[in-house]
Amino acid sequence: MRKPAQIESWLTPAELLSWLREAPTVEAYQKRLAVWLTYIGPFHARDVAKMLGVSKQAVWLWLGQYNKHGPDALGRKGRGGRRWSLISWEEEQALLKFLENRAVEGQLLTAKQLLPEVSQAVGHEVSLGYIYGLFRRHRWRKLGPRPRHVKAKREIQEEFKKNCPTSSVKK
Repeated sequence: MRKPAQIESWLTPAELLSWLREAPTVEAYQKRLAVWLTYIGPFHARDVAKMLGVSKQAVWLWLGQYNKHGPDALGRKGRGGRRWSLISWEEEQALLKFLENRAVEGQLLTAKQLLPEVSQAVGHEVSLGYIYGLFRRHRWRKLGPRPRHVKAKREIQEEFKKNCPTSSVKK
């Protein structure tokens, strides 16, 4: 059986305890508690994982980060987020604010119509999928119905009304 992990002496026991108590979030507290339990036990990683309700691999990861880089290593940012954005969130908001003003004036705005303007704002060609993603990120949606379908032909509708059977026409 593998021996319990050893904790590097980055902090004294009193400092380690106060570091544990000063955790800013629940996640940070959980990571710090894993280090503390391993230090005072010494408990095996599987026992610490069972006590904290996390995976054994997570405990080994946290202990390795602490041992290698010290207490600050457990406060690192995760890998999530928008790392591959073409423009910043604020620039996207400004662009959509400009487009919203045009929409309020009564212009119909579709993703295909906005493609050249968004491409110009970004600095290179973008796809329609990028524009739809932009709308979704900022919770943009069509707020009102169009007055009529864009492909509707008024004369065909009028002719249909004149020649339609009487059973479907209200009297």
